[in-house]
Amino acid sequence: MSRIPLTIGGAQKLREELQKLKAVDRPRIINAIAEARAHGDLRENAEYHAAKEEQSFTEGRIAAIEQCLGNANLIDIATLNAGGRVVFGATVELYDVGEEIEVKYQIVGEMEADIDSGLVSISSPIARALIGKSEGDQATVDAPSGAREYEIISVSYL
Repeated sequence: MSRIPLTIGGAQKLREELQKLKAVDRPRIINAIAEARAHGDLRENAEYHAAKEEQSFTEGRIAAIEQCLGNANLIDIATLNAGGRVVFGATVELYDVGEEIEVKYQIVGEMEADIDSGLVSISSPIARALIGKSEGDQATVDAPSGAREYEIISVSYL
């Protein structure tokens, strides 16, 4: 099985989520299932089916996080020095030529990606277009909405 790149901060967040899922969510769901069972006929018991569905989702998430952490290749961004090139873990400030706005993204592993927080997956179209480029370079991103042009303003390793 291949190693999954993961930042140290991302690994810590996943460990915290795993702890919450196991210590808080799992017991709560078990209690909800027990309470729903006490109501009688399970075939038409919506509370029971909802709790079982939530249990299935939670157990799946626990398994996914455990697998990710078990196969993680932890990368300490603070020790990176890629000579100003965009690499995994780099924070990149970009100028969107079409929209005429500046955006800032950090390239992270798939499990820690969150576009609302400015964290983009290493396998995303924007990350693939930026990897290996340096400050001042142009990058064309083949996004689902069409090609977009970006100019790299700065690259940092925070």
